[in-house]
Amino acid sequence: MSAKRSIFEEVGSDEKVAPRAQGGLIDKPSGARRGIRAWLIVIFVLVMAMIAVGGLTRLTDSGLSITEWKPLSGAVPPMNAADWQAEFDAYKASPEFQIQNSDFTLSQFKSIFWWEWAHRQLGRVIGLVWALGYACFAIARKVPSGWHKKLIWIGALGGLQGAIGWWMVSSGLEGDRTDVASYRLATHLGLAFIILGFLAWYTFLLSRSQTQLLQARRAGDRKLFGITTGLLHLAFVQILLGALVAGIDAGRGFTDWPLMGGQILPPDPFSITPLWRNFFEDPGLVQFMHRCAGYLLFAFGVVVTLKGRKSAIRTTVGAYTLLGAVLVLQVVLGIATVMHGAPLALGLAHQIGAVALWVVILRARFAAAYPQAQSIRGDVK
Repeated sequence: MSAKRSIFEEVGSDEKVAPRAQGGLIDKPSGARRGIRAWLIVIFVLVMAMIAVGGLTRLTDSGLSITEWKPLSGAVPPMNAADWQAEFDAYKASPEFQIQNSDFTLSQFKSIFWWEWAHRQLGRVIGLVWALGYACFAIARKVPSGWHKKLIWIGALGGLQGAIGWWMVSSGLEGDRTDVASYRLATHLGLAFIILGFLAWYTFLLSRSQTQLLQARRAGDRKLFGITTGLLHLAFVQILLGALVAGIDAGRGFTDWPLMGGQILPPDPFSITPLWRNFFEDPGLVQFMHRCAGYLLFAFGVVVTLKGRKSAIRTTVGAYTLLGAVLVLQVVLGIATVMHGAPLALGLAHQIGAVALWVVILRARFAAAYPQAQSIRGDVK
């Protein structure tokens, strides 16, 4: 017995009609989205490693051990005793050595030199990975439509970061300074997080096809996206304040909590003239600002998390639940770091925690803008 035919099927035709994409959109291949996503993930991991090594470089006071900027030749470390002595002699001419480390031996100098060299070397590796990757995808014509500018933008930010890095280091090689200028350090770290943010966002976008993104955007929660964007901006301010704290070792001045030196405001917070310098250079005031911004970030983060958990989309609820958990962990780490005088391990953990919080806020923001499709039963499609 022949199978029943649809009343809409043309008589005498055995041709099967391919199903159309939802909304009339045809999901055509658009470049090597998976390959580019994997490449950006590699760069993302390298940038994360560079932020961690940069934090260790700062916490070990190693950032001024190399006194010249040699983007190419600097990739080769000292290879013999004469090379090491030349590097050490250059360091001896720096204010940090003359004021703070005049008793350093060559062996001690080597211990700080390697941290700064590793930090710069990672920057070179990131630049090389970006350049080779982009060239390969561009030559093979595998870059999706509209993505050339995005990928070039990542490379441009990386080049700018190298220049800002030297601008930061040079501030510690002048006058009577023994550290880099804290506001330059904040600029350097802030740009690193901006680069990390673009890499994460682009990776999220490439995880779905263009058709899926267009369909998901129609169901996006604009209000949730807006307040999450506000949380992202507040987190960025807190990251900059954290860089100011690290730049002047402000995290080791007051180890009591929730008070500072037994009082709400730290003692004598405006002792430096002119007045504006206190907000960048007074250890007590800078730590106080970092604490207050942390309280505000936590309170706002709780509100955003609770709103996100009201979503009808299961994956969105999960993204905001993770945001809340990482936020709590980061606050606990911050308090522990202060109360223990910012030791190396806790200081590094707190910085890595900032990276994790930054990424999960971006992930939640993406979930609000492009919610994952799910069936009526709640199953993710």
